[in-house]
Amino acid sequence: MTSTTGLPDLTNSAEPDNAGPDLRSWLATLEAADQLRRVTVPVDWNEEIGAITRANLSLGGPALLFENIVGHTSTRCTKLVTSALGSRRQIRLMLGLPEDTSDSRIVAHLREAFKNPIPPRVVETGPVRENIVEGADINLHELPVPKWHGEDGGRYIDTYCGVVTQDKATGRDNIGLYRGMIVGRDKIAKLLVPSQGWGGHMAEYKPEPMPVAVVYGWHDVLPFCAGSPFPKSVCEWDMMGALLGRPVDLVACESVPLHVPASAEIVVEGYIDPDPANFVMEGPFAEYPGFIGDAAPAPVLRVTRITHRNDPLLRGTLEGIRPGMLNEDSIINFARSAITWNALDDLGIGGITDLWMTEVTNGQNTLVQIQKRYRGHPQQIAAALWGTGGAVWFHKNVVVVEEDIDVHDPAALDWAMSYRVNAGLGDIAFFGPGFGSSLDPSTPPERNDANKYGAGEWTRVLVDATRSWEIEPRDAWGKRRFPPTDRLAPELEARIAARWAEYGIGIPYLDEAGREMLTLEKLSRRFPAV
Repeated sequence: MTSTTGLPDLTNSAEPDNAGPDLRSWLATLEAADQLRRVTVPVDWNEEIGAITRANLSLGGPALLFENIVGHTSTRCTKLVTSALGSRRQIRLMLGLPEDTSDSRIVAHLREAFKNPIPPRVVETGPVRENIVEGADINLHELPVPKWHGEDGGRYIDTYCGVVTQDKATGRDNIGLYRGMIVGRDKIAKLLVPSQGWGGHMAEYKPEPMPVAVVYGWHDVLPFCAGSPFPKSVCEWDMMGALLGRPVDLVACESVPLHVPASAEIVVEGYIDPDPANFVMEGPFAEYPGFIGDAAPAPVLRVTRITHRNDPLLRGTLEGIRPGMLNEDSIINFARSAITWNALDDLGIGGITDLWMTEVTNGQNTLVQIQKRYRGHPQQIAAALWGTGGAVWFHKNVVVVEEDIDVHDPAALDWAMSYRVNAGLGDIAFFGPGFGSSLDPSTPPERNDANKYGAGEWTRVLVDATRSWEIEPRDAWGKRRFPPTDRLAPELEARIAARWAEYGIGIPYLDEAGREMLTLEKLSRRFPAV
């Protein structure tokens, strides 16, 4: 049964657990907040959907539900969802936070949530088993998978999904976000980097094929957590439960020994072959750095079974980040920042007051704000970040500032880079070459071959933009180790604020609601007092 909104009506479900979180409940939340649009006119899967999505995300637009896709009006799946987690407003909705919640407060909320995991529970059945497709009936071309960019090597089905594998030794699941291109009726070519989570799993199965399940469409906490660099000891199902405040209901797959959300829209089961002799060409693909990546040999996931709900919704998105053109991966940086901060805490590194993995670089640049407690504090932070498993994709460049510099403010960072960094005094340090992202085009292709080397190659940089403790104090400055910042005396600013209307300048000296008298520091939002 469907509601008047066109989304399934769960209120009369015969299964009580069906009323739990899933993609349909998430879309209902978005619709109630005026953050969902249905595109009912005909659109082409071949580049047009990708172009619409790119423009919509760049404009900070709503979630899009494409309902009239050329060539897919009567196939097994006829609808595609994208842009459902592509803006700050949407992540605040997902986390139940007020609309005015700052970036720093979002990260703080996630830090606390991730400290309280809620394990999943296994149930007997669920809506994902309403339809079972096996054998000769398997045909991935019945799904409305876009060719997102004109330069892409094919139709990329694995974009904003959850790739489920299991650690053979511990039995712990890993849910990752790994791209995949349709290369046949029952075949998906997968980018698999050995240094990633599921790359380690495949090494445990070699020379045997590794079981895999791919989830397309569940509540968007799934891709949000799947694309986040949790430590190896953490299961993403537990983190999804933490964000939802309840366990994820899982059902067992039948053709592979794995579990998937009971109310997922579509699940593909299969085995991925580790033998390079059976690799096929995957790509090109417009990847996260905003460049077109080359094609390369890749392992193939051979599909053994597809299960799906009635009238299923396919979930997908595009990659490619450039200034002014962010995407749904950019929003995952809130989780990445929270996880990274917690990891530093767990290592006993104190004094951190904010941390942000910049969205336009997909976390390759990491900005850390600290209360500087000892000489070498920034160097300790950089060394710790570069030793994490997630460093294969993140922390290429680390910038450390003090708490008077807002890591979310480019002008404040520019000011700190200009007046607190002196390369000749050791404020810029290099580390490497070592492992890094194989998708970063700044590294020559011959040094970026993940099949040959297991990862790409980076030389990393630390920029210590904190005040130097090597500068001796001067009498005029008392005990300060650095010149004080030029500021108005509080009593002088209070006097001009009180007389502001009298001056007749005509510019408000109040906050946006006209209530609180602002200070120049609050007006600038750049250099709060230390």
